[in-house]
Amino acid sequence: MTVFWIICAVLLLIAIPFIALPLWRGTVKSNTVARDAANLEILRDQINEMDVDLKNGLLSADLHEQGKSELQSRVLEEVGNEATATEVSVTHNPYKKLAIILSVLLPVLAVGLYTQVGDLNAFSDRPAHGGMSDMGMPAGGASIKALEQKVEANPADGESLLLLARAYMEAERFADSAKAFESLTQYISDEAWIWADYADALAMAQGQSLRGKPTELINKALSIDADSMKGLALAGSAAMERGDFAAAIKHWERLRSLLPADSEDGKMIESGLAEARQMMSHIKGGPAPMALEEIAPQTQATAASGKERITGKVTLSDALKGKYSPDDTVFVLARAAEGPKMPLAILRKQVRDLPITFELDDSMAMQPQMKLSAFDKVVVVARISKSGTAMPEAGDAQGMSQAMSPGAQGVNLKIDQIVK
Repeated sequence: MTVFWIICAVLLLIAIPFIALPLWRGTVKSNTVARDAANLEILRDQINEMDVDLKNGLLSADLHEQGKSELQSRVLEEVGNEATATEVSVTHNPYKKLAIILSVLLPVLAVGLYTQVGDLNAFSDRPAHGGMSDMGMPAGGASIKALEQKVEANPADGESLLLLARAYMEAERFADSAKAFESLTQYISDEAWIWADYADALAMAQGQSLRGKPTELINKALSIDADSMKGLALAGSAAMERGDFAAAIKHWERLRSLLPADSEDGKMIESGLAEARQMMSHIKGGPAPMALEEIAPQTQATAASGKERITGKVTLSDALKGKYSPDDTVFVLARAAEGPKMPLAILRKQVRDLPITFELDDSMAMQPQMKLSAFDKVVVVARISKSGTAMPEAGDAQGMSQAMSPGAQGVNLKIDQIVK
């Protein structure tokens, strides 16, 4: 703050001479020259009239000379008086007093004006963003209450709505944040980042899931700005959640191209891309480039022992036979009964392979830290997917087991339900 005031003082010291010096050095301007010129012009006119009168015989030569002498004397007398007045004006300059007054008033007025319209804490050591969090939101319940009152008084105050939505997000009041963002989109509907933030808040409010409306909001953000970074990040996450790993790769590759290669965000996206490619490799039935190398020896030993292996058979109900193409994909997967819905082990076949005898174990884990043996209870799902993606879509057919412990044997699954 001290540096700021020093800079202001230096600027004032530079500005004051530009105003004060011309006044200090100046003199009172007079009309002496203009009046002298006017008097001389009058003299000439009168002499010309006298010359004309002399020529026309209306004036004698003596009277002509006498009148001419009187006019010259009067002009000389007036010019002398004006010269004296000019000398007096030079010795006394009233502008010097004005220069002193302005030199004092200018700093006083400048400081006074700044205290009224400026920010005295602009260069202070207060918390960054003026007491706001990194997301640009006021911290503390009191600030949230103040924002709520401002929004209640003026629901169309977009700035207060945005701050309130982000304050709710910081306070983990995700449902309230989503409502505030929804209200904000009624007044500002052409900003991609608002729709992306709205999707983020709504996803948090519904258990960190981007399915359904959050995905619609993400698509809205990308329709406004195809290079919206948060929109692309969320779109990739939503695609991962629904098992569309190809879409996740597409979104995250585009996002990576917008980020510096050596940035922390860029490294995170690279990690996500590697995970998406690994999962796609598993679903396609091909060897995962990294999965086997990353699985610890004890994990492979556990897989060999069969303690976590689930075995069984998948059949198709008579009512659904003939309704799906032999080339349609069949997924057999195990996922946690409670917790993340990501497959812990997955097998890909086709309808023509039904009935299918299956084995699911830790060696089929998509991620080393997400494997069957890490969960007490799991469910096994068999699904016919027309789109070829692991997440259910309307028109797919599926069957699901009850919750069971890893190591269950002889599980029978019948695909007999249509996904709505």
